[in-house]
Amino acid sequence: MPNDAPRVRHARSAFRIEYSVEVTIDAPPARVWELLTDATRFTRWNSTVSSVEGTIAEGETIALKAKVAPDRTFKLKVGDVVPAKAMTWSDGMAPFFRGVRTFALDPDGEATRFSMTEVFKGIMLPMIAGSLPDFGPVFEQYARDLKSASEAA
Repeated sequence: MPNDAPRVRHARSAFRIEYSVEVTIDAPPARVWELLTDATRFTRWNSTVSSVEGTIAEGETIALKAKVAPDRTFKLKVGDVVPAKAMTWSDGMAPFFRGVRTFALDPDGEATRFSMTEVFKGIMLPMIAGSLPDFGPVFEQYARDLKSASEAA
């Protein structure tokens, strides 16, 4: 796998599932951040998402439809926003079942090291884990799409 290809990792235990991806993007963090936080243009660059409604900003809730689960609308709370650096999206109710996606942008010279991690956990996870799709290919495509769109600008 080339050095600039997304690297996906997956870890699983009884009450925790984690997916992560990272890739180097030949664009500054501000450009990558602009794409990650513009809900109106999100589906233009991200082939894994069919719609995003709302404002991607601290304290807001967005409604996202992912192609991996086309019949479901995820109501995601945006938090922990540090512009051009990091943010989280979360859904669910602890301690039963909760998913938290963390985005991080780290400058790497004139490039950006992008990472995205999603952790699912809770006491209900063992009962629903089998119904969750394999997010590995989705995360890889998400990172490829973001890299391509960021570098094209």
